[in-house]
Amino acid sequence: FVQRGADGNRLTGTLYVQRPGRLRFAYDAPATIDVIADGRSVAIRDRKLATQDLYPVGQTPLKFLLGDRIALGQTIPVIGVERTANEADIVLEDRSTLGGTSRITLTFDAQVQNLKQWSIVDPQGFQTIVSLSDLSRSAGIDPNLFVINYQQIWKSTD
Repeated sequence: FVQRGADGNRLTGTLYVQRPGRLRFAYDAPATIDVIADGRSVAIRDRKLATQDLYPVGQTPLKFLLGDRIALGQTIPVIGVERTANEADIVLEDRSTLGGTSRITLTFDAQVQNLKQWSIVDPQGFQTIVSLSDLSRSAGIDPNLFVINYQQIWKSTD
């Protein structure tokens, strides 16, 4: 994946998804963060700072990726659809994210079979774009990629 943030920073890495509920953004160096979902929570780890922030999956915009299927219009309202010869954009409004409403644009291929990109405008108005490439539908993903160490959280708050 390639991630472009509101500040202009460009990060790359590998996205692992194992539905339902599991996801990991493994960022390439020099980035020091990883984002991990285990089906219950989303952890944002910063290896350099040795910190980990934890959020319920349902309060993050990542929930649209984590279900068995992407059920557009059922859990998150669809507020727009635009189709071209090469792709389809579906615009969602998520009112359940932390901090307020997020607007999510999902970009699919022309057949609406493969997700190519998503854009999230957070409640503060900052946009993050994640583009996917070189997709592989391998069944052999290591389940340890999706493990969140909750003990680490409790120790850091003592």
